[in-house]
Amino acid sequence: MVGAVVLDREGHIAGEGYHKGPGQPHAEQEALAQAGESAKGGTLYINLEPCTHAHRTPNCADAVIESGIYRTVISMTDPDERVRGAGVKALESARVRVDVGMHEDRAMRLNEFYVKHRLTGRPFVTAKFAMSLDGKIATRTGESRWISGEESRLHAHRLRHQHDAVLVGINTVITDNPELTARLDGEGVRQPLRIVVDSQLRIRQSARVVGPNTVIATTRGGRVGLAEVVKLPATGDGRVSLPDLMDELGRRNVISVLVEGGAEIHAAMLSEQLVDKVFAYVGPKLIGGREAPGPLGGKGVERLAEATGLHDLDVTRLGDDFLISGYVNVHRDR
Repeated sequence: MVGAVVLDREGHIAGEGYHKGPGQPHAEQEALAQAGESAKGGTLYINLEPCTHAHRTPNCADAVIESGIYRTVISMTDPDERVRGAGVKALESARVRVDVGMHEDRAMRLNEFYVKHRLTGRPFVTAKFAMSLDGKIATRTGESRWISGEESRLHAHRLRHQHDAVLVGINTVITDNPELTARLDGEGVRQPLRIVVDSQLRIRQSARVVGPNTVIATTRGGRVGLAEVVKLPATGDGRVSLPDLMDELGRRNVISVLVEGGAEIHAAMLSEQLVDKVFAYVGPKLIGGREAPGPLGGKGVERLAEATGLHDLDVTRLGDDFLISGYVNVHRDR
């Protein structure tokens, strides 16, 4: 997500632009085209380094140089290996004054999906779950609709729209039979790739999630309707290797994954240190019960010092619910 603003010599806004999507002009090209001759001697502000690879002629760095811009203020360099400082060097070689780093943290947060993928080859992973005030995601009989309220569920559908893919385990498919689509009003709603982790290929062809926009990650070969079955390496206990799955998604240019459960998948993803961010919807309900499940399965940690911590917390009110979000500490340096 990139935006640009051109100021003329007097400091007045002469042009604005943003990248609207794949195949569309980049932000600086839109802003420079709008500014025209007013760009000469002016200043370009942009949150991501202009690219230098030949996606079009001229590329963005060359377009800035040809416009006659005097100064360019860039929030962050582009982590894409095709750029990584090349845009800055090109501008400086053409004697354009360049300042880098203004609001860099905010720029990296804005494009955290893109940054994670370009630096590691894996998608940015968001774990999301809804739970009661006493930490239950369902009753002891398995009933979970609805722990969270309508506003929280709408927010969850926005998260699906924002992510490239949504992922669940086979137990969630068997128990809830979800469709895993983004159900929002209006045009332009993006439907995420649907991923089911199903080590033993137990999924039924009649499951609502099975379709042409679905990937079933398994350790076995087979066919399931119109879904794509992807065979991946198994762990020692016969489960799909989640790191290998993230590598495969990264190779497919899936840069963000929303993990919606269940408890075993959440626990496994955290155990493998694959989760970057957590969204927890907390409903004002007390469910109780020793057999009522929580959001994390698995063995859990033995000591509090081993517990996964979160930083940069945000707490938001959604109707009667609270949404608590934060970044996983282990990934602070990624």
